[in-house]
This record gives sequence, structure tokens and C-alpha cells, in this order.
Amino acid sequence: MALKVKAKEKLQKIGKYADTYRYVMMPELYSTLTQDKVIKEAALRSGVSQGVMQACWDAAGEVIKAWATEGHSVALPGLGTMRFGLRAKSCANVNEVKSSLIKTRRIIFTPDTDLKDELHNTSIQITCYDRNGEIVKRVTSSDPGTVEDPEGDDNGENENEGGNENQNQNENGGGSTGSGTGGDNTGGDNNGGGGGNSGGGDAN
Repeated sequence: MALKVKAKEKLQKIGKYADTYRYVMMPELYSTLTQDKVIKEAALRSGVSQGVMQACWDAAGEVIKAWATEGHSVALPGLGTMRFGLRAKSCANVNEVKSSLIKTRRIIFTPDTDLKDELHNTSIQITCYDRNGEIVKRVTSSDPGTVEDPEGDDNGENENEGGNENQNQNENGGGSTGSGTGGDNTGGDNNGGGGGNSGGGDAN
């Protein structure tokens, strides 16, 4: 198996490469698999009936949803963990603390080691398209297979011993932790850092 990536020649409209064509990479996604198809395949692999698998799937989903919204980090068997997070502005005065400072609520997924290893070991096939949509080259990548770890780097999320999270990440991508001194700090998880850019490396 291999992950499929497409590199399209696109006109850059802003940034240092403005008014030039550059190849930008992005994942080539397949069609979305329905829940019924996933349950049917899981039933075949486990040897249980599809009805039993459906009941287990529904029950697990309800448990995960309930516990995650109570603030727990919930294990997703064979995949990793899921938890609640948020992005919020900081303030210098305690009297200014209010729920309107919260900009977004987030669902944070952290893959487990086996899933990351699987992704690391999967090869990547790149198909290059010119500006006219014609295929001009195919490449099998030799990248190091580095997998981003949302929990590996400290980008401003501080988890204390009691399990509460003080997530303060400034909006320009820094990692300062604290109450802030008048600047706009955005609380987030280690996926943050100003946002991710998948593709050809030219953020525009």
C-alpha cells in the first residue's frame, strides 16, 4: 500500500513567489467510507455478526462522546486518544475573564505508536500535474517518513498534575505560557503553532 499525493503546478498570487508557478503537493484522498461499510468489514474480520458489531460501535461512540465532553482524554482502541481542547484569548485582569474569550472549541486526536509507525513505514507516490492538468512525472518518495506528534513538542500547552490544562499559545505561533501582559494569546494544543500547512511548503 502507498499514500497517493498530487503535485499541481499553480500560480502563486501572494508571498515571495507571487506571479510565479510552483508545484504544490497535497494528499489525494479517496472517497469517504460510510459507517455501514466500516462496520460490515469489522464484523467480517472479527467473526461476530454485523448486528452485534453495530451495537458495540454505537455503545463505544456514546461512551467516547460522553467522557470526552466531561474533560477526559479517552482511548480509541488501536488508534490513539481523543480529548477536548480550546483556543482562547488571554487577559491581564481576572475581572475580564469570561466565556466570550473562547474563540473555538476543539477535538484533539493523538495517534498511538502503532498507528504512527504504520504511517511512517508507508511509502508515498507522487503524481505531478502541470498547469494544464497533464501528468508530467511520477515519483516514489524517499522522505524520512517523519510523523508529526501533537504531544511531542511543547507549543504552549501545560498539563499540571491534577489533569487540568492551561493552554496559552500566542496567535503569532509562539509558545509562551502564562496569563499574558496585554497581548493576544491563544490557548491551543500542540497541534497549534499558527496552523498546519499540508502540501508543497509554500504557505500563501
